[in-house]
Amino acid sequence: MKRLLLALALLAGPVQAQTDPRVAQSIALRERWQWLTRDIAFPAEWDADGRHFHYRKTVAGGFAFVDVDTATRAKSAAFDAAAMAKSLANAQGQAVDPLRLPFEHFDFEGARRAIRFAIDDAPWRCTLTDYVCAPVEEPGRRPRGFGVVRDLKVPALNVPQRSPDGAREALVVDDNLVVRGANGGAEAWRSQDGSPGDFYDPETLVWSPDGKWLALYRVRPGYRRIVTRVVSSPVGQVQPALAEQLYPKPGDAIDQERPVLFEAATGRRIDVPDALFPNPWQLGDIQWRKDGRSFAFEYLRRGFQQAKVIAVDTATGTARAVIGEDAKTFVFNERRFVHDVKGEGRELIWASERDGWRHLYWVDGASGRVRPITRGRWVVRDIARIDDDARRIWFSAGGVTPGEDPYHKHWFRIDFDGRNLTRLTDGDETHEARFSPDGTSFVDVHSRTDLPEVTDLRDASSGRIIATLERGDVRALTAAGYRPPEPFVAKGRDGTTDIYGMVVRPRDYDPGKRYAVIENIYAGPHDSFVPKGYWPFGGFSGGDKAMGMQQIADLGFIVVMIDGMGTANRSKAFHDVAWKNLADSGFPDRIAWMKALAAKDASVDLSRVGIYGGSAGGQSTLNALLFHPDFYKAGVAFAGCFDNRMDKIDWNEQWLGWPVDASYLAASGVVHADKLQGKLLLVVGEQDSNVDPASTMQVVDALIRADKDFELLVVPNGEHSAGRSTGPVAYGQRREYDFFLRALGGAR
Repeated sequence: MKRLLLALALLAGPVQAQTDPRVAQSIALRERWQWLTRDIAFPAEWDADGRHFHYRKTVAGGFAFVDVDTATRAKSAAFDAAAMAKSLANAQGQAVDPLRLPFEHFDFEGARRAIRFAIDDAPWRCTLTDYVCAPVEEPGRRPRGFGVVRDLKVPALNVPQRSPDGAREALVVDDNLVVRGANGGAEAWRSQDGSPGDFYDPETLVWSPDGKWLALYRVRPGYRRIVTRVVSSPVGQVQPALAEQLYPKPGDAIDQERPVLFEAATGRRIDVPDALFPNPWQLGDIQWRKDGRSFAFEYLRRGFQQAKVIAVDTATGTARAVIGEDAKTFVFNERRFVHDVKGEGRELIWASERDGWRHLYWVDGASGRVRPITRGRWVVRDIARIDDDARRIWFSAGGVTPGEDPYHKHWFRIDFDGRNLTRLTDGDETHEARFSPDGTSFVDVHSRTDLPEVTDLRDASSGRIIATLERGDVRALTAAGYRPPEPFVAKGRDGTTDIYGMVVRPRDYDPGKRYAVIENIYAGPHDSFVPKGYWPFGGFSGGDKAMGMQQIADLGFIVVMIDGMGTANRSKAFHDVAWKNLADSGFPDRIAWMKALAAKDASVDLSRVGIYGGSAGGQSTLNALLFHPDFYKAGVAFAGCFDNRMDKIDWNEQWLGWPVDASYLAASGVVHADKLQGKLLLVVGEQDSNVDPASTMQVVDALIRADKDFELLVVPNGEHSAGRSTGPVAYGQRREYDFFLRALGGAR
């Protein structure tokens, strides 16, 4: 029995009699620094009438919300923060600091007499006349597990939908579509073929503009996979409990949607042939054309290799593909974009990577003819506004100007015919813009890792600065010892492609010493991740993860972050490296980048390289030790999706495809656990609702069976943050920092 207890203790990780005092000092850095900036603004939010906008900015001790009158450009407090905090404290039963209100965004309601916002994703409302705050109870749409499996235990939002003339209404009763007189009047007709296994979904129901037709989706339910977690330590009770979550996984059967058309007067049903859209991942919302003669919807085929816009003729039910996209690798679902010009179906604006870069195209809605609007070896990022009458588009892009950081976003306007491309922002910085409802102006928050945020109001036609609203003041932060990170660019695996990253050094850095290197990794293909705005606590700069890098660096390490191949916001070829290849994680580029850094900097010790990351970064961390043990010697993996068959369906089928194949096994830490070398700390939150925590425990099981040594921290009640911010001393963070000191040592 004693030997068993000793084995379990070793599995949980060595117990330290006393943590290195540098760890506590490093963790405390966040509290010392995070309130030292002034006037660094977050992106603005406009009122619907365009007469005002508001934003949050840093002030002494926290944040303040500022309202701006666009006519006079006068600034004032958006509301009484002290009164708001008092009301929220009463409603929540806990203290609320008026300088640290528990929300970042809000919308004015009505005549600016109230605001709405979210606290932990739950909707709240506060009146601004008497400052009464309360949660908002409102009916919601039926939940869907990762967007593809409806939770049939929750009733659908089945609000009767009025016809355009107001005389009739439509809803679903007993899985069938019903049309009746308004306000619960006499039933005119109902469909007869709906059933629980093949039902009409009321949440998709849409009348045609002329009131002659109804269209909605009919649904065959998918597999209701439930992940069950044991709540070992419920707050306020002794005995454990169970938590359940609808959690579809790769390969599961998903809801099958099919559009159905009904003649409103007679109930005649027209089934739309699905030959052009078989095996949908999900069909987009039904969009009626203004004349009511057709409707359209977006189609993405399961497997993420084909996307289309489908138009359906109401007279015949005939479907045709207006525009389509086929990819040998993947269609990037999160960046799909289509705009129906004037809602008439005659012209579309379509985003595509067909020439190897993400660009905008004009599409003839009748013939399907395609003409490029933007072109070049650069990437369209955000499409902010389209003016159908002026035939003009406002968008952001990266990499347009040679020599600038290609991840810096700039804003442009261009005409539908591709003429008059005009750059609206300047400088080698990154810009976040929010346009006024009438499209005449925009608020631009711009910065760089070494330049604090400046907030300007600009003219949307020329980019001319109308007024500078805020200039970030970082003098107190600089006086406290903060220094910006160092950008570094090196060639990737092919010897020609530039790979961008940044370097964070200890504040007491001594070039005469040798420092172990620790990489902060997140290689998810859905974006790029190296911060580009001013570093800590900026409105959109990724400051929180960057703050952790400085904390680790101050322990005596050089900490780096890199965007390798397989991440987004570069060329299609750069991105495609990730396709069915998540084990790659850009490691050949990352290793080449660090070797180039070491060649220029003698203080970089590549004999001691560590790595850490969470979620997909946790998977990459483990895979670094499995597949590149000659380079990476120690890693801390938080909340990893270590086997993609165990993780959420949408993210994994996007990058590994469908059906589940050998590419899922190639990236699996469970399958390859026997390859582990180096030192490993696994950290998992017991109640992780993002990544099934069983994914971590299956790695643990595989490592034990392979007789591998490692450390494990399970955080009771912990969510996807996995203990990195749990408790007053950030317990998981302390364990991470202590682990790296033991595993790698610091400066020598």
